[in-house]
Amino acid sequence: MNKTAGYSSLVLQLQTGTDATGKPKLKQKEFPNVKATATDQDIFEVAQALAKLQGLPLYSVMRVDRAELNQ
Repeated sequence: MNKTAGYSSLVLQLQTGTDATGKPKLKQKEFPNVKATATDQDIFEVAQALAKLQGLPLYSVMRVDRAELNQ
């Protein structure tokens, strides 16, 4: 089996408030087509900069990698 790197996405989880039980209410924002070769540190730094522009507290940062598997 072969794996061909595709692309990555950056997903920000932003906190929009809390519910009645005190759990955070979250909103996700996805930024697709991140180069698969980008380092985790670079993606995290970009995520922090983008979060500042959103006007909501940053709850978490996710990197979603996609690849094609074939024989």
